[in-house]
Amino acid sequence: MFSFLRPFLFSLDPESAHDLAIKSLKLNPLPKNMFEVEDEHMLQVEILGKKFPNPIGLAAGFDKSAEAYNSLLKLGFGFVEVGTVTPIKQFGNTKPRMFRLENDKALINRLGFNNDGIEVIKNRIKTEGKIGILGVNIGPNKDNKDQKKDFCLGLKNFFDIADYITINISSPNTEGLRDFHDQEKLKDLLVSLNKIKKENKKNIPLLLKVSPDIKDSNIPDIVEVSKKNNIAAIILTNTTNTNRDDLKSVNKNEEGGLSGEPLQQISTNIIKKFYKHLNGKIPIVGVGGVDSGKSAYEKIIAGASLLQLYTGFVYRGPSTAKYIKKELIQILKNEGIKNIKDAVGKGI
Repeated sequence: MFSFLRPFLFSLDPESAHDLAIKSLKLNPLPKNMFEVEDEHMLQVEILGKKFPNPIGLAAGFDKSAEAYNSLLKLGFGFVEVGTVTPIKQFGNTKPRMFRLENDKALINRLGFNNDGIEVIKNRIKTEGKIGILGVNIGPNKDNKDQKKDFCLGLKNFFDIADYITINISSPNTEGLRDFHDQEKLKDLLVSLNKIKKENKKNIPLLLKVSPDIKDSNIPDIVEVSKKNNIAAIILTNTTNTNRDDLKSVNKNEEGGLSGEPLQQISTNIIKKFYKHLNGKIPIVGVGGVDSGKSAYEKIIAGASLLQLYTGFVYRGPSTAKYIKKELIQILKNEGIKNIKDAVGKGI
């Protein structure tokens, strides 16, 4: 059906198409069993103290305000991450702020953390409940100079609701946010967040989402701080400000973060580098250009235990997770691998 609807959806500007998709998903039209595949037990992953039915997750940015996450879980995703959620509702950057690069199977966005704010989103999740594993991605409001305070507010409001919380220090669209990749600034942030966990006797996993645009010299420092400050997993990576030269689409020079196929190899290379430094101490969530069983498997053998996608979902439609699961299972069978966990880091 998506193949028939896609020309219509792609005739709309990307943000209007996205809003229509969210509204459609809120109607919860499709049964979960439509998106199950044979031998899916081969993809089960036990990590972060949770049993994931499969490692294919939907990244933050699609369901920013937690309006359709249960419907998205029914589409066959092993988990869904909502947000980025900021303390106060914000509109984000001025429109247009999202651009398709169809010839490159990519998107560029400079949305700027548009979301309904902590209170609305918290109450929405409490009311709706959850039918699967739900992560909440938190970040600071654009105009707040005390970004650490906003991260702390996010943690305090969601540690009783989410299955895990992602600390987003990696968006290119919020001024000063990527400064948290600095070793001392990151340490200060994580110490504050762990203090909140300790004071409230909470053991919720904290994940750290990292930029693809860091220097190789930053990796050992980020790994060291993460190991010493109870980071449960590292998400590699967010969108990139680079890699525009070989793109074909007219929108290639728009300001913002690039996602999709052009990010695929960049993020996979960073996964390999982090995997070598982490020595199995912290698992990796691989993101960037995942749109097939092949691209998923490449990230897994590079060292990722879980995966997330966004742009691939935009281009392949509601059955994306189903397609990837089916293709991934076939690859595992061809390789003689019984469970996906046995493939993690196999290519290093």
